[in-house]
Amino acid sequence: MESLLIGSFQKSSSPLSFPLTADLCSLPTGFHHVTGHVLKCKAFGNLKRHCAVPTILRVQRSNSIHQHCKSIGQRSIKLNQRKNLKFIVNSASEHSIESEPSRSPSNALDAFYRFSRPHTVIGTALSIISVSLLAVQKSSDLSPLFFTGVLEAIVAALFMNIYIVGLNQISDIEIDKVNKPYLPLASGEYSVTTGVMIVTSFAILSFWLGWIVGSWPLFWALFISFILGTAYSINLPFFRWKRFAVVAAMCIFAVRAVIVQVAFYLHVQMYVYGRPAVLTKPVIFATAFMSFFSVVIALFKDIPDIVGDKIYGIQSFTVRLGQEKVFWICIALLEMAYAVAIFVGAKSTCTWSKWTTVIGHTLLGLLLWNRAKSIDLKSKASITAFYMFIWKLFYAEYLLIPLVR
Repeated sequence: MESLLIGSFQKSSSPLSFPLTADLCSLPTGFHHVTGHVLKCKAFGNLKRHCAVPTILRVQRSNSIHQHCKSIGQRSIKLNQRKNLKFIVNSASEHSIESEPSRSPSNALDAFYRFSRPHTVIGTALSIISVSLLAVQKSSDLSPLFFTGVLEAIVAALFMNIYIVGLNQISDIEIDKVNKPYLPLASGEYSVTTGVMIVTSFAILSFWLGWIVGSWPLFWALFISFILGTAYSINLPFFRWKRFAVVAAMCIFAVRAVIVQVAFYLHVQMYVYGRPAVLTKPVIFATAFMSFFSVVIALFKDIPDIVGDKIYGIQSFTVRLGQEKVFWICIALLEMAYAVAIFVGAKSTCTWSKWTTVIGHTLLGLLLWNRAKSIDLKSKASITAFYMFIWKLFYAEYLLIPLVR
């Protein structure tokens, strides 16, 4: 696995040095980019150092200078008409099936960090811990068996999470070049082959762990997430459901609102503790509240991506209704959710739970409203920052959910 994640990352392009004789000059000013690689040549008086390169270069000098390289694709690109300088350069696709040169461990980890979409990883881990605590009835329930069962669920779910977000990136390379050019596949740091190997490995690991654990709620949570995540992203007939706004929102709603709350609660309730499958009031509250949040995330995630979605025909609600309207719909839904949470907390018979729930959701609702009034909807950076703020509210809610009694 280490060789897959570290040894397969593409190294950023750097100038290539060749054993040339004198008078071979640098490329003309104004030429900045050749698809695949940028080649720079500099004149030297006597070049004694030789560098191994993956192409064979033959230089012929007559009245004009020609330079030829044998490489994939064998396309001749005219670079300088005045000097009639031509290169046959590497014309491989930006996402070649060839493996990339090895990278340093720090760069490899950084690329994988971005590939894994860390805000979703944090959200998945926090949500599982939170709903698992809803099954705890007394202090003795916090046993090594509980922590082992929760850890098994978290690891299996994170493996599946990486499969889902990775598959989405593989299917959205061209869109992400517009919307999220910093992602490894869109930037060219990963090849398609590397992406496929990673998501396949993590899907297999997720199912393997879910199977050997032996918890049916856990396994079904992984299986349904796999089906919905695949249908959401994969570009096959009858699939790629993300093209359809309502269906896309329902996929996210099903996973984030229902499967996470119910399945992982039942994993602890039935598999870890061996108790009957009973959905308690806090579990019902968590499912209802996260229904609002999941819809908001499904709607809001497309607001900063409107440009790429328009170009590639993704009919999101933002494309159809506009950024401002969808933004305020999201704010209204979240404020409604906080109002419901305050009402539920106020009716609690447990004093400490009542005050914690009411005060906590009141503060979060006020914080959301104050932040919403200052957003600049004409700035993608401002919208993206607000989207990540919504994820922070998402995390905060999972800190409050175990306190609802």
